Amino acid sequence: MTNGMHKWHISYQRTIEYEVVNSHDLFNPQNDALLSVGKRGNTRRFVVVDSNIEKYYSTGIRDYFKYHNIDAKILTFPAGEKNKSIDNYLWVLRELDTFPINRRDEPIIAIGGGVLTDVVGFVASSYRRGVPHIKIPTTLMGYIDASVGIKTGINFNSNKNRLGSFEPPKKVFLDRSFLKTLPKRHILNGVCEIIKLAIIKDFPLFELLESHGAECVDSKFQDDIGASILDHSVEGMLEELQPNLFEEDLARKVDFGHTFSYGLETFDDSQLLHGEAVLIDIVISAILARARNLLSKQELNRIFDLIAKLGIVLNDDLVNPDLLRKTLEERTYHRNGLQRVPLPDGLGNCIFVNDIKFEEIQSACKILESWKEVNDTIYEY
Repeated sequence: MTNGMHKWHISYQRTIEYEVVNSHDLFNPQNDALLSVGKRGNTRRFVVVDSNIEKYYSTGIRDYFKYHNIDAKILTFPAGEKNKSIDNYLWVLRELDTFPINRRDEPIIAIGGGVLTDVVGFVASSYRRGVPHIKIPTTLMGYIDASVGIKTGINFNSNKNRLGSFEPPKKVFLDRSFLKTLPKRHILNGVCEIIKLAIIKDFPLFELLESHGAECVDSKFQDDIGASILDHSVEGMLEELQPNLFEEDLARKVDFGHTFSYGLETFDDSQLLHGEAVLIDIVISAILARARNLLSKQELNRIFDLIAKLGIVLNDDLVNPDLLRKTLEERTYHRNGLQRVPLPDGLGNCIFVNDIKFEEIQSACKILESWKEVNDTIYEY
């Protein structure tokens, strides 16, 4: 006791445990993987389904729960980034509150892309101060990125993921058969995140993409090589996330491609998907790395060759130095006052820098523009 004042110190550690599980044909009535969390039979489940998935799987999902004697409320959530809003967050909460579930043994189930799993995860973290949930990603982006960690969030005040929480799911079920219904653009959208991992931490994955990436895109990752690439990517993502689930360390390899992409993706007139914005960021960052002699000319060439081989066309109409500078400034606030920008240090490695200058950004934009105009200009850099 000091000057009549008491001080109490409280310390508590919360154990975080969840599983990411491959499970094929998840809604086959004979597959009971979904029943491995919570009570079975004569129970309730609040199920939120992406509107795109509802078109293909509505009957199968309903029949599954009926077969297992589970009273399921199926809520169809509108697809698209614009729906990651506080209004839809509150709408889901209101629907949940009219269908009361037991607080610990009737988990909420989220079936959809990253937008949906982020919103539903935030709902689960805040309803009754936390109820269990299960994530079933149905997009490639969700499969290898958005669903496997513990971040939740909604967009707010024209800012992406400005509100959110850290809330671990009970399980994440990965069923790549969902990818069969995706348009090619959305397959490529997820591939951009795989490219990110390959460049920044996993050179063997980069080589796999060079050798087999195009055929995996064509098959929508339904073949054995596609399955191997997906498993490789999920494992690499989890290797980075697990030691730093709550982002105590703000220098994160998985933030490669997530510095300048923020402004490109949230710009009022942007039509870019998340992965498309990330890939532009990857290219800008690779050019910056080359300018600092972190990447060789040959390594930079391989990155551009891979993008072309996979059939990805960069839509860089929004790229300008001023927007990228403002975005870097915003991300510096997000990273607690330092830029902490990951740059590739050779293929498969990275360093973090805190001293990117506006002149470097201007130069990188000019080089990107030249490459777009004359496809081999970048090779002379």
